Formats: sequence, structure tokens, C-alpha cells
Amino acid sequence: MTDLTARTAVASTTARTMITMATVAELMNQNLFGVFNERDPERRARAAAATYAEGVVFHDPEGSVTGREALDAKAQALLDRAPGFVFAARGPLYTSAGTLGALAWQFGPADGDPVATGMDIALVENGLIHTLHTVLDG
Repeated sequence: MTDLTARTAVASTTARTMITMATVAELMNQNLFGVFNERDPERRARAAAATYAEGVVFHDPEGSVTGREALDAKAQALLDRAPGFVFAARGPLYTSAGTLGALAWQFGPADGDPVATGMDIALVENGLIHTLHTVLDG
């Protein structure tokens, strides 16, 4: 292998890794908009696969579930209970050390005041969310 071929192979591998490894900020946005705000089950399942580890643990005031399918079911149940409601980011997105993310959100009618506000806090490993906490305000 020539030096140029070796450098090209390394650059190609690095580029693929960079494309497949989402940043914490991207994962936080995908969690809120691609999963919890997505009403199409197939698109939401694809987003979940790209956002969460297979064994993701999700904690919210209702309890805890483990696994992408269980988390997806929680998102579906929430959306089913609130037709016409949407999530929106509320404030800045925070990240730390490439492994922690926090994003405040609001949930309510698309053209009205929110009925719920809270924050998602995620722990990220190997480019995927492994643990997700949802904390409700007040």
C-alpha cells in the first residue's frame, strides 16, 4: 500500500465515522423533533434507530422503560393523547464533554400556549443516546 493510498483509506474511514457519529446537539434535536414530535411511525422508528442505543433507558415522571421499542411506544402514546400538539425547543441547547446534552422544550397546540414544559437530559456514548431523562417543570 502506498503512502497516498494509506492516507486516503484513513481519510475515508474518518469521513465515514464523522458522518455516522452524530454530535450531542444533533442527537438532542433528533430526540425532540425526529422522535417525540414525529407522528409517522416509520419515520419515528428510523429516527429512533439513529438516535438511541438499542438498550436505551428512558426515565420520565411515569416511570422507566428500556429499549428503543419501549421508548418509541412512549412517544406514540403521548402523541396519541394529544392530537395537534407539537414540541418546540425552549431556550438554548447545552452540551458538555461530548457525552451530556440538555434541551428544554414545550408541548402544546401548534398555534397556542404550551400545556407542558420540561427538559430532556441525555447521556451519550459512541454517538448514541444511552440514557434519557425527561424532567417536567413545576
